[in-house]
Amino acid sequence: MTTPNFTLDRDAYGQLVLTAQNDEIHVGVVPVRAFPIGAPDDGIALVNSEGHEVGWVDRLADLPPAISQLVEEELASREFVPEIERILDVSSFACPSTWQVVTNRGAATLLLKGEEDIRRLSQTQMMISDTHGIQFLIRDIATLDGASRKLLDRFL
Repeated sequence: MTTPNFTLDRDAYGQLVLTAQNDEIHVGVVPVRAFPIGAPDDGIALVNSEGHEVGWVDRLADLPPAISQLVEEELASREFVPEIERILDVSSFACPSTWQVVTNRGAATLLLKGEEDIRRLSQTQMMISDTHGIQFLIRDIATLDGASRKLLDRFL
């Protein structure tokens, strides 16, 4: 565990407050992941209300537990990326099409406008955007069951 060059607390309004080594105080700090999919716990910028980086975290695990918990809580409240675990059904293999999926947050229905809404992030990862702007992640295509992969392959 390393000691960061700042302290982090919450104010009475629930906002993160960063105090730098030079005693400069930044209210309303927001953590932003540098690599949200590939390395979510490595490289986290702490950005002030003007959008300037006022702190940097190399690795979340290296922070003292109290600061790490604050950063994790704030990230969880801002990020909503359900992970698709199974594709149950698609209404059509032409777009637009309605997908019935099971995610790590429960069952969901998403409307796919076009095939361009499916983006490959890496050899094994994909991001699917629905018409409401919600991003659904497939962390590893190989972990999907055969029926889900077969349905997904029709769109690739």
